[in-house]
Amino acid sequence: MEHPIRSAFARARSEGRAAFVPYLMAGYPDVPTSIALAQAVAAAGADVIELGVPFSDPLADGATIQHASQQALAGGMTLARCLEVARAITTSTAVPVALMGYYNPFLKMGLASLCERAAEAGVSGVIIPDLPTEEAEPLIAALAPAGIRPIFLVTPTSSDQRIARVLATAREAESGFVYCVSLSGVTGARNQLPTELPAFMARIRAQSGDLPLGIGFGIASPEQAAAMAQLGDGIIVGSALLNAYDAAPAGKGIAAAAELAGRLRAAARG
Repeated sequence: MEHPIRSAFARARSEGRAAFVPYLMAGYPDVPTSIALAQAVAAAGADVIELGVPFSDPLADGATIQHASQQALAGGMTLARCLEVARAITTSTAVPVALMGYYNPFLKMGLASLCERAAEAGVSGVIIPDLPTEEAEPLIAALAPAGIRPIFLVTPTSSDQRIARVLATAREAESGFVYCVSLSGVTGARNQLPTELPAFMARIRAQSGDLPLGIGFGIASPEQAAAMAQLGDGIIVGSALLNAYDAAPAGKGIAAAAELAGRLRAAARG
């Protein structure tokens, strides 16, 4: 049976569109609301949900996700509680969940314990921005028996040789997709995305074979989502959804985020 994340990308492709992958922070602005947000974006058409694990030093994240991470930590969010949030999402929706976080909390929990508990919570994938492929073998080995797939990142500064190495590791690990970072910088909605992005994606596509390619960092609008859907197999959006929630009047944040999610999902047809 095909893995849930691969199945989600394959279903999107069969429908003539890119997969829509929203990112949300576990525990932001609080636990019940983060679960409700996930359920709302699932209903709006999410194909995969990236569930952020808050961390004190989120080096790859911009102001929006840093703020969400800090508030979640202040509210008592831990990796163990993130897994409880993941369980609530996977038992109430049909959308696969991938944890996205930094390696330190995973190591602290212990890889064997993490994988066992993540599998019990229904987690399908793990994305760790600060774990290079050269150091990923212990995680890959721990994830495999649990049926959880690692997802690796490539960036615009990656050489062709580096891209080849990441893709080779992704194939060996039967990765759910490859995370293509659209820009050199941190997460956060941008008014414009780099003009060099098509050439970057072409460099990856030349070597990727049947590995799905998801594009993330910077996508802020349906127009940008439509453009990215022409280049990748999936679009990943986080800060824009959290901004929509934050900017809405009291009590309207979930609806605002879901409305934007629906427009992004529609735009993923390119």
